[in-house]
Amino acid sequence: MPPVNAPYRPEGLLARPLYARVDAAAVAHNLARLRAALPATGAPRLWATVKADAYGHGLARVLPALRGADGLAVLHLDEARTCRRLGWKGPVLVYGGLYSPADTLLLDTPQLHLVITHLTQLHWLAQAPAAERPAIWLRFAGDIHHTGFSAEDYHAAFELARALAARGVVGEVGHLNHYARADEADGVDHADARFRALIDGLPGPVSTSNSAAVLGHAARAATTQWVRPGLALYGASPFADRGAAQLGLLPAMSLHSQVVGIQRVQAGAGVGYSGAFLAPTGMDVGIVTCGYADGYPRHAPTGTPVVVAGVRTRLLGRVSMDMMAVDLGPVPHAAIGAPVTLWGADGLPVEEVAMAAGTIAAQLLTGLSARVPVALAGASPAR
Repeated sequence: MPPVNAPYRPEGLLARPLYARVDAAAVAHNLARLRAALPATGAPRLWATVKADAYGHGLARVLPALRGADGLAVLHLDEARTCRRLGWKGPVLVYGGLYSPADTLLLDTPQLHLVITHLTQLHWLAQAPAAERPAIWLRFAGDIHHTGFSAEDYHAAFELARALAARGVVGEVGHLNHYARADEADGVDHADARFRALIDGLPGPVSTSNSAAVLGHAARAATTQWVRPGLALYGASPFADRGAAQLGLLPAMSLHSQVVGIQRVQAGAGVGYSGAFLAPTGMDVGIVTCGYADGYPRHAPTGTPVVVAGVRTRLLGRVSMDMMAVDLGPVPHAAIGAPVTLWGADGLPVEEVAMAAGTIAAQLLTGLSARVPVALAGASPAR
């Protein structure tokens, strides 16, 4: 760590001392950790979920670390094509399936897997056979009720899908479910039993498990053919009661800034817009260059943890567009230029910051704005 009173810069020069660092090696470690949670023999195959540009980490930055995955999972076909452009040749699962009949024209690459959530998508496939035969996965609406077939409609959808497979329009037909409460100890038992009863006797592979299900319900996840972790690949815990370190995960993104100003605030004075924090006594307040225009949550309250010059302290008042205020009481030696960690390093997990702000880690990771430079670990930040 540089001296706390010396201006700090990562390698290279930045117009503004705010940057994110992405560690691809941590992603590779987390992939191995998720594999280790499953049985050594007969383990399901693993889709690495990389939607939202790999949860904000940048697919191009982390794809080399995901070479050990059996497939990639994305939201839409444009993302699947990006995976191909970046050199991925293996299976790609498309969670959104088809959004319009025109999407059938994009089915021009082998090993595509489409999640099918309504009958209209099957009719589009029937009317416009693609250059390649995608595998399809029928999604059960389950206990989350976002998209997918109801229990009453599922078997009719399966029969239509099987008819398309018999005609050579599509490939294998599988069954997919997503649990609403996999982060809870008893959150999958009833939902999984209902799903298994629904598909009992129907041929085809099964996929059910996200990060929370893999890490919290590994024995059940092991009974499926494919699992679909996302958040844990990037080193954040999906559980409220267990941090990433407890799960053996390493953070893949950290967010860094500096103290760019120091204010001596008198007792009773307000800090930030609307005086959202009132100083109980005279105190030193550090001004940090990071705000909601950078993707840091505006609603993060006083007390949200930050680390200044290696010392844990707290956010004060309301986050503004370009800056925030922090309490320098625990860091009396800090000066302008002191390094600040906002999450992901120095013992400050992103999920802890998210919880303090009343949100989830995935929102913080995917929410950084384009004006925040990003560097791979060991490289200079780039705009």
